[in-house]
Amino acid sequence: MASSSDNSDPDKGMSADNIKGLVMALSSSFFIGASFIVKKKGLKKAGASGVRAGVGGYSYLYEPLWWIGMITMIVGEIANFAAYAFAPAILVTPLGALSIIISAVLAHVILKEKLHIFGMLGCVLCVVGSTTIVLHAPPEREIESVIEVWNLATEPGFLFYAALIMTTVFVLIFHVIPEYGQTHIMVYIGVCSLVGSLSVMSVKALGIAVKLTLSGINQLIYPQTWAFSMIVAACIITQMNYLNKALDTFNTAVVSPIYYVMFTSFTILASVIMFKDWNRQNPTQIVTEMCGFVTILSGTFLLHKTKDLSDGVSSCLPVKLSKHIGENGFEDSEGIPLRRQDSVRST
Repeated sequence: MASSSDNSDPDKGMSADNIKGLVMALSSSFFIGASFIVKKKGLKKAGASGVRAGVGGYSYLYEPLWWIGMITMIVGEIANFAAYAFAPAILVTPLGALSIIISAVLAHVILKEKLHIFGMLGCVLCVVGSTTIVLHAPPEREIESVIEVWNLATEPGFLFYAALIMTTVFVLIFHVIPEYGQTHIMVYIGVCSLVGSLSVMSVKALGIAVKLTLSGINQLIYPQTWAFSMIVAACIITQMNYLNKALDTFNTAVVSPIYYVMFTSFTILASVIMFKDWNRQNPTQIVTEMCGFVTILSGTFLLHKTKDLSDGVSSCLPVKLSKHIGENGFEDSEGIPLRRQDSVRST
């Protein structure tokens, strides 16, 4: 396969398509990172005069600030959509770490959610890890029709992965969320991340279809293109609903890195299964990419753990209150404010 031989020569550098995808992914990160903060401001304002999203309310739909944040996120997602049409998911998705940095910095400035100096170190680690992945990403697979993508999606390996994901999501939504959604941050984010891995594969398929159509090879005549479109719509609606609940219930600087880590992990796994990205790389490149990803994970973990050190919160000895979240909204073992303080007061 020609792409494999190209990929094995590190001197050839990034392909033109990968560079286009990189630029679009960076733009996407800036818009999405900012949208988290604007939407959070809208959610807080709406929650002050209506039923909070975290407890099933939808008053934020009448809040203009939330819609501004939503529009900003849509712009970012459009750029992200375009990025997936040109570059592999294993390159595009990890760059979402930059949106965490933007979100954390803006949360510090606008929402007054403190960012300790070690949190800044976490941001640097995210950048280093992202750079490592960018420099060793595989070239985009040559695809000539959306039918080819559909064939990849209906192979036994990916069908098994998709079935496992959907089963887990249904269990979380109907059995776990009613009881643990308000106290366990991983529940809401788990739904977003699992569904997100499927949405990215469909977004990539749709992006390829649009790119081919614009180049003169009409893909709109195939029912598979519209099937991918419906999957994307369903996944995005689900993601937005549960992401709103997570943002309204828990601290933004906690939601963002955890969501990034889980979403990126599942997306890379889905891409490796469906598009067989690692088949176009040598072992050295794969190991280097994984090291870059671990570096990003370390950065997001550090950003999370040191988020409120400047508040003096971490200097307090942890108090044993309950099995999960104490009545003051702090994790028992860490003393880190997991939940929003206004959310805690209202419960």
